[in-house]
Amino acid sequence: MSMWTLVSLPTLIVTLILIIIERRHNPASTDWLHNLETWGIARLTAISVLPLVPQLHYAALVDGAKLPFWLALPLFVVVIDLGEYVFHRAQHRIPFMWAMHSLHHSDPDMNVLTSQRHFWGDQFIKALTIWPASMMIIGPTPAMIGAFGLISLWNLVLHSRLPINFGRLSWLLNTPSYHRRHHSRLPEHYDTNFAALFPIFDVICGTYYRPTSFPPTGLERHPEGLAEVIAWPLIWDKKLSENQQNYRFL
Repeated sequence: MSMWTLVSLPTLIVTLILIIIERRHNPASTDWLHNLETWGIARLTAISVLPLVPQLHYAALVDGAKLPFWLALPLFVVVIDLGEYVFHRAQHRIPFMWAMHSLHHSDPDMNVLTSQRHFWGDQFIKALTIWPASMMIIGPTPAMIGAFGLISLWNLVLHSRLPINFGRLSWLLNTPSYHRRHHSRLPEHYDTNFAALFPIFDVICGTYYRPTSFPPTGLERHPEGLAEVIAWPLIWDKKLSENQQNYRFL
């Protein structure tokens, strides 16, 4: 079994389970084909091109190997999650990053496969920014990276159509209801709930809103073929209303 197969297996298993649950709970049609195309292209480039990106190595402020695992892992997760929050805010602020990120928001009805609907170029920017920056703060061990990979499977759950809502405790952990507001088509919901795992960063930065409904998601424009999936940043704003084009701005 190849390393990529081994790493991808938990994601595939959890995704399949969530799809089955989603279909039983609400058998709505989804843009599954373009989600799978996007997933496949991202994986292909990750395997073939991402290893060619220069690896930035700097001395970490904290060596995770010198801390007990029960302390090092939570610290690593919080640091990575903060980096994801900052990166996500930048995706909605910087025009060329929004042009790429809008592919993720273009899904007409957010579901578990939306978690894989990311433009293939996003990973290269992360490889040069938040990933090395996070490891400059705390140097992870292989065990910490593996554990974080399992924790990251929650990203599949929070993109699902499952009606999970922590209500007054929604500031503790991201949920499908919390994240659906971020993907909402309704202008009054724009630029809220950016958190990846921990909404506390939204609370601190003033972008936290407790979810109270199940809003529609997506953009007016979405891919109409594999070529558009590949070249999305070049064509994403064609035929979009001015309101939707300005969705990126804080």
